[in-house]
This record gives sequence, C-alpha cells and structure tokens, in this order.
Amino acid sequence: MKKVAVFGNAGGGKSTLSRRLAEVTGLPLYTLDIIQFRGGRYRPEEKDGGKITNEEYLSIHRDILTRNEWIIDGYGSLPSTWERLSAADTLVYIDLPVIAHYWGITKRFAAGLFQNPKGWPEHSPVWESTLDGYRVVWLCHRRLTPAYRQRIADTTPCKQVHHLTSRAAMKAFLKAAADQHRS
Repeated sequence: MKKVAVFGNAGGGKSTLSRRLAEVTGLPLYTLDIIQFRGGRYRPEEKDGGKITNEEYLSIHRDILTRNEWIIDGYGSLPSTWERLSAADTLVYIDLPVIAHYWGITKRFAAGLFQNPKGWPEHSPVWESTLDGYRVVWLCHRRLTPAYRQRIADTTPCKQVHHLTSRAAMKAFLKAAADQHRS
C-alpha cells in the first residue's frame, strides 16, 4: 500500500478514514478540497470562493500522482478521479447506505456550527456546503455509485481493493492497516 485513492459519496467518512490511515501508515495525505482552494482557505469575497482554476488543479493533481507514496482524499473532478483510480495501487471505496451519507452530512453540519470541519478549507460556508452535500448525495448515488462499483469489479488483480459498506468495515480496515504497518 503506497498509493491509496479513497473515494465514495459525500458524508461517508472519507476524510476521517484518510486521516487515520495516514496516521497509521505514515503515508502523506493530500486532501483535494484543501488543494482546490487557494492556500486551503475558502474566500467568500471571491466569486468562486477562491477555488483555483481547473488547469491549476489538474497540474497539482498530476504532480501528486507522480510521487512514490500518497493517500488522496476527495473528489476533485470526474476526469481526475478516473486518473487517480488508475494510478493507485490501493482503492478504498466507501459505499455506505444512502441514509448513512445523509446522516454523515448532518453530523458534519452540527459539528461545523462550532468549528470548521476537519479537512475543510478554512472559513468554509458550512450551511451552503451542507445543502450542496444533501444535493450531491442523491446525484452521486444515482450516477457515480454504479460507475464506482463497476470500476472496482473490473479492477485488475494488481490492485488492492477495499469495498467498505459499513462503519464497522471501515474500523476493521483501519485496524488491519495498522496491524500490517506494524509488522
């Protein structure tokens, strides 16, 4: 496990799992939401919130993919997602029931009322992001989830694939990764 792509629907716990996986493996973590906003900071005074151009993002993303080790958390864009899944040696697909994704967004919103959610650009608009998250869950479930499932079914045998369908499976995966790293 040297190049890990963590992907799945919004609110599933990708960022939390990615942070913990980075802690137990020592692999560098790249959070796409932080990369896509200038200096990891959402800028409400800018029309685009301070988001870098797609060309800048793709350049940074491709640079990360050339490195020897990484964990990449997030979506970015559909072309970069497929590129990342191809470059990774390990795919971690978080595929929880849809209601669990909605619940994850709700919990993140509640926590975000008191402090910026971990892994989010500084000064992110929590309310707007929450509404967008609710919208994205269903769209992702209808459009991307079938493509993600097909992708992992078609993945070559040279990749490790972890299809995590419950919080318990996520915990077991992290425990196994920690045990493997210790040995």
